[in-house]
Amino acid sequence: MMPLQLTIRRAQPEDIPQIVAIERMVFTDPWGEKTLRESLDLYPDTFFVAQSNGDLAGFVAAAIEDIGDELYGHIMNIAVAPKYQRCGIGRRLIRRLEQECIVAGASGVQLEVRITNTGAQEFYRRLGYREVFQVARYYTNEEDALVMMKWFRF
Repeated sequence: MMPLQLTIRRAQPEDIPQIVAIERMVFTDPWGEKTLRESLDLYPDTFFVAQSNGDLAGFVAAAIEDIGDELYGHIMNIAVAPKYQRCGIGRRLIRRLEQECIVAGASGVQLEVRITNTGAQEFYRRLGYREVFQVARYYTNEEDALVMMKWFRF
């Protein structure tokens, strides 16, 4: 097996077909191509891909949101292709996004995760995210979401 050569860069419109393919491999309720393109159009500075040996290995789609008295990052979607999972790619994508949020002046980053996805919750905890509250019937199948947040200390 070739060693993992990883590059994290901003997503480009031509990446969308590969991102859609990853979405379909990873999620039971994937985002569609239109939603992914809109996300890239609206938030090009916080939409990153991980590229390994010519393959798109994963992505993170996020926004920096202004809530009036402060800014915070919001991870809307993150996925790593199955053959690249458990290689540190998700962690590197989130770290890159967090750097972008800090540069923009955000005080932290939030995300939503399915209440049943305990593996992802543990992954986020290891990266410093903490449970904030639960949102009832957040997902299309009416599953609850757990909102997690990481605050930056300056």
